[in-house]
Amino acid sequence: MNQTNNTKSYQPLPNIPADIEISQKAEMKPIQDIASKLNLNEEDLEVYGKYKAKLEDQSWERIKDRPDGKLILVTAVTPTPAGEGKTCTSIGLAQAFGKLGVEHALALREPSMGPTFGIKGGAAGGGYSQVLPMEDINMHFTGDLHAIAAAHNLLAAVVDNSMHFDNPLDLDPDRVTWRRTLDVCDRQLRNCEAGLGSKFDGFPHSTGFDIVAASEVMTIMALAKDMEDLRERLGRIVVGYNRSGKPVFARELNCIGSLCVILKDALKPNLVQTTEHTPVMIHCGPFGNIAHGCNSVRATKMALKLAPYVVTEAGFAADLGAEKFIHIKCRQAGLNPNAAVLVATIRALKFHGGVEKENLGVENVEALREGCQNLKTHAENVRKYGLPVVVAINRFPTDTDEELETVRLFCESIGVDCELSEVVARGGDGGTELAKTVKRLVDETPGAPSYLYDLEDTLKTKIEAVAREIYRADGVDYTEEAEASIARLEENQLDQWPVCMAKTQSSLSDDPKKKNAPRGWRLQVRDVKVSNGAGFIVALTGKMMLMPGMPKEAAFNRIDIDSEGRISGLS
Repeated sequence: MNQTNNTKSYQPLPNIPADIEISQKAEMKPIQDIASKLNLNEEDLEVYGKYKAKLEDQSWERIKDRPDGKLILVTAVTPTPAGEGKTCTSIGLAQAFGKLGVEHALALREPSMGPTFGIKGGAAGGGYSQVLPMEDINMHFTGDLHAIAAAHNLLAAVVDNSMHFDNPLDLDPDRVTWRRTLDVCDRQLRNCEAGLGSKFDGFPHSTGFDIVAASEVMTIMALAKDMEDLRERLGRIVVGYNRSGKPVFARELNCIGSLCVILKDALKPNLVQTTEHTPVMIHCGPFGNIAHGCNSVRATKMALKLAPYVVTEAGFAADLGAEKFIHIKCRQAGLNPNAAVLVATIRALKFHGGVEKENLGVENVEALREGCQNLKTHAENVRKYGLPVVVAINRFPTDTDEELETVRLFCESIGVDCELSEVVARGGDGGTELAKTVKRLVDETPGAPSYLYDLEDTLKTKIEAVAREIYRADGVDYTEEAEASIARLEENQLDQWPVCMAKTQSSLSDDPKKKNAPRGWRLQVRDVKVSNGAGFIVALTGKMMLMPGMPKEAAFNRIDIDSEGRISGLS
């Protein structure tokens, strides 16, 4: 190890079992006990077994006039194949508040089975900072995602049925925009020809599938305030355009009541616990690269009424989830976050500094310093949103003392607080210093997010603002298809919404191969589409797809269950 005399010495991390072993050995408390920490009683719960519950609507009616607690956003640097641990840090930070005797709650997204069986193998935290029961949460949980898929696909079937029976809305078969959805990664279904066969089998047309986490019904569920808001949002979904070029809305198909019936239970937030019994509301799971990447407004707002400090997260890095958290979720819900935690790892920063994945465990201070430019850009971005920021170094056993000191000193040089996070190995005890720093900043900050554009701005102005200010692009180029789509939205007055950028999570740019903090490039927008029910416009950039594919070596290869029902391979 290349250690200088001035380098601080850090205690080694303990060896820990696999995530699923920790999860299966953890002693869970009855969900009623977890609810009591938030002063909720049995009448507030719709219980799903011993350790899961949904929160009844009556709970909100009782607490809705209380003052809000402080809201803390956890975001991250640009992700790498080595993993950064944003969810682990969110969970560990909340548990650390518990260690300090600070009342708190946690609001997270529901995992999608796409990444669970694809790249990640799970999304319920890791080590001693997990949400439980981990196996249930990573799989079917309380059935929310299945309900969302069913409602989405019912609407698709209703659209096709209307066209089969004389097409009274005069939908143009070539301009039906409503696709189907499922909760697994399946590149084969991105683009399909449907309705083949006889005339009794439907009408032939091109369509495809998006993953549930990218579906508009998912985003609507995540943003809806209540059942009436849900009904209104579902009704204003644009399913396509008629032969005159005018939008056709879901409400014209007379099926919104049926969609609401399917979604009535899924609309209720879910209550579970962490390995240290922190109350967690896990609800909705839109992706941060192709949707807005935040848990539900209902869960977040309920948590803020029940606890003085609430930790939440937004998907992927601060250029994606955090940007959309501010411009979409906070804007629509009237939320006022007080601070942000920016998660970084030594490994990720070395990767951005040019080190290959297989060499990330080898000390390389020079590459680390270079990769810190990615951290700097994200920290600057968080400040542009009007939030004070704390860098949390999610520590790994291979991190050397000099590497840890290098990042700490770099943060000091740019005027950003920095704390070590050891929550994976030590649970809440590994995050108490981080929690102290976060609490200090939160208590000093009134909470007033800054927006980089106005809703009255043109769609191109909104896209340009994000591209230049957040991604550091020199400008934006549009394909002919994108230009036509923008013109159509403007013509039909569907361009008043905030923009939701669909962009690779692997780079600040639209090219996943560009690491660190690229400059001197232009953003490529290949198409735009309105998510009218969600209340935003999706700008598709680069080669971004709404249906991911599985990697060659996928997580499903290692997930299994034995004869006694014991699951292995999840993380």
